[in-house]
Amino acid sequence: MFFRKKILTDTIKEIENEVEQLNRFWVSFTGHRPQKLPWGFNENDERFIDMKNRTKVEIENAIIKGYHTFLCGMALGFDMMCAELVLELKKKYPHIKLIGAIPCKNQCERWNSIQKTRYQKLLKQLDKIRCIYDHYEDGCMQERNQYMINNSSLVIALFNGKNGGTKTTIDYAKSLDKEVVIITP
Repeated sequence: MFFRKKILTDTIKEIENEVEQLNRFWVSFTGHRPQKLPWGFNENDERFIDMKNRTKVEIENAIIKGYHTFLCGMALGFDMMCAELVLELKKKYPHIKLIGAIPCKNQCERWNSIQKTRYQKLLKQLDKIRCIYDHYEDGCMQERNQYMINNSSLVIALFNGKNGGTKTTIDYAKSLDKEVVIITP
């Protein structure tokens, strides 16, 4: 019985070690919604285009360093832009994966039809979806963010320096000694 228990314990430790090693090469994204950014929803604004280009460089740098799995919260703005960038880079680096970490199944319920269409198109292209709750509940966004941070070792963040969900997520990542790359708007 002792040997069987010892083997089982060793196996569990090995599995935990493997998961930790896999997550070591995962990246998560966090960033502000368009309403909190100087360009709002205008993706033709030169400031948006500049930020998008800088973000693409950071994602590609991560891939070159060996990161292969990207966790995206699929929220409006930075999240969806990052998902599109990863999908674009997947053409050049077909081994990379994109996982949608959505807080609830009805995340896009209050969005306009254009935003919903863009979201649904992205969902169809994901390698996997991790849904935290069936329906919106208080705290589901924060729990989604914690899930992403807990399962990655690198965070790429669009951060304007102000308090809010993005700052909370960055602070949480730093408290766990995760590497955080800050992109300023």
